Amino acid sequence: MEKMRLDEVIFAVNGKTIYEGINDIDKIIINGISTDTRKIEVGNLFIPLSGEKYDGHNFINEAFNKGAVVCLTEKSDIPVPKGKILILVENTKKALINLAAYYRSLFNIPFIAITGSVGKTSTKDMIASVLSQKYKVLKTEGNFNNEIGVPLTVFRLNKEHEVAVIEMGMNHFGEIDNLSYIVKPDIAVITNIGVSHIENLGSREGILRAKSEIFNHLKKDGIAVLNGDDDLLRTLENKIPFEISYFGLNSNNDIYAKDIKSKGAIGVDVVVILENKKIPIQIPAPGKHMVYNALSAIAVGQKLNLTINEMQKGVLAFKSSNMRMNIIKTNKNVYIINDVYNASPQSMKAAIDVLEECSEGKRKIAILGDMLEMGDFSYKGHKEVGEYIAKKNIDYLFCVGKEAKYISEGAIDFGMDRKRVEVFKNQEELWDRLYTFITEEDMFLIKASRGMHLEKTVEKIEEVK
Repeated sequence: MEKMRLDEVIFAVNGKTIYEGINDIDKIIINGISTDTRKIEVGNLFIPLSGEKYDGHNFINEAFNKGAVVCLTEKSDIPVPKGKILILVENTKKALINLAAYYRSLFNIPFIAITGSVGKTSTKDMIASVLSQKYKVLKTEGNFNNEIGVPLTVFRLNKEHEVAVIEMGMNHFGEIDNLSYIVKPDIAVITNIGVSHIENLGSREGILRAKSEIFNHLKKDGIAVLNGDDDLLRTLENKIPFEISYFGLNSNNDIYAKDIKSKGAIGVDVVVILENKKIPIQIPAPGKHMVYNALSAIAVGQKLNLTINEMQKGVLAFKSSNMRMNIIKTNKNVYIINDVYNASPQSMKAAIDVLEECSEGKRKIAILGDMLEMGDFSYKGHKEVGEYIAKKNIDYLFCVGKEAKYISEGAIDFGMDRKRVEVFKNQEELWDRLYTFITEEDMFLIKASRGMHLEKTVEKIEEVK
């Protein structure tokens, strides 16, 4: 983060200062911003946030003791130590958002914002990998893609950065609008419109409206990079006042792919058609769905004047984030496709395709857990995944959780041998079974929504001697 003057902060958050024992308040400099007292450094601004089970205001004194020079507060009755400053604001979360928006305005560099139901993180990583061939890139790390994470990502910007690639997640209307307000993107990427968070948004059409909030603060000369194979994203053509670059597998897209050749766990080879040029691309990650990520990255790279060679190298340099289609080989020569970060019917199917395509294992076993936040669509969505897996060359299906049992029902209903389908109430039951089941060179896919914590099962399989 670049240093900010106190008066800049006060202006950005529309706050009122409370202090005593300071003569030269105009000389106060903020060298960092934190919402977590465990990470406070001397000279920082601390922003206390509140939730259902905690109130960050209870840690203001601790923040001051650890070296914070300024703290925001919604409460006017908090005592201020001599030589320290409180800034009184209406709402600290709103102040965090406003301060991040102000800080972003200090940088005249391209910002790329990415949202969508599935594949946001892989797309973000792919775009960042491609752009890194030409530019110094800031990108979202981990799960910092919400109304707290995006501001903290923006505060990591410094004068060395030439491009910012920001992932935007949401589960309610209005969230993407807030994030777009902070980022004010030059390029907006939407990966697809699926059924993730449909419980809160009502329908795919509702999800489209929520995701389309990304355009609310897109620059006037901004560009929308959209998945043209997605039926709902196609409806945005001529409905938004921005240039659209469509990507996909179909030849009616501006950028499209053909001659897709899977190399199992090694990755995918593909030919990309860009302005009538045939560009061979090597994607070092398995699955046809990764082609979409590469296409979106090439679309962005084209808009930011990368050469074909730079885009090819950038895709080849791609590395997946943790717990997203990571392939692990254990000491017992057991293979694990670790894709436990999140799940929806669409991403489940993509992961099942990867399991089927991988040839290392003697047996292919899918361990699938609950897909959460699907509301009334949950039963249908889980059954749909079961139907899909029944049509694939998968040897065993193990289902974990209350909703995942419907995956097993769908698989059996559509012809999978019930002797090869097992249901477990919890992971502990599954582990007991795995200890006697695993053989050398088995290939496991492990996938579920984040709340299922199936990374514990990944760890258990890695421990098997």
